[in-house]
Amino acid sequence: MAEPEFYARVSARAGVSEASARALTEATLRTLAERLSGGEAADLSEHVAHELRPLLARARVEDPQAFGYDEFLRRIAERAGATPADAERGARAVLQALHRVVGPAEFNRAMAQLPREIGELAQPAPRV
Repeated sequence: MAEPEFYARVSARAGVSEASARALTEATLRTLAERLSGGEAADLSEHVAHELRPLLARARVEDPQAFGYDEFLRRIAERAGATPADAERGARAVLQALHRVVGPAEFNRAMAQLPREIGELAQPAPRV
């Protein structure tokens, strides 16, 4: 999926402008890279558009930082200049788009490294 299409998908899913979608995508991917092992982040980066790859780039030997759901969203909100609610919607949209691009096997391997609440952001919202 090309970079503009990825941002458009995030924009539509999160209900934000394309500029906000770009900021939320960049913030989410950078924060995700901090939370995953370097090797897993690198594996994910192989599936995204070339322009997005540096956001997931980390040394393969780096240990992931240990932080939970609240810190994950706080970092995204701070980096994107977003409200906590927008950060959560944006992270959900980015992870769902990433899941579609990466495919289930690789994506699930990455999500296995995260706290359950972060991984659940990638799941479609239940319909009421």
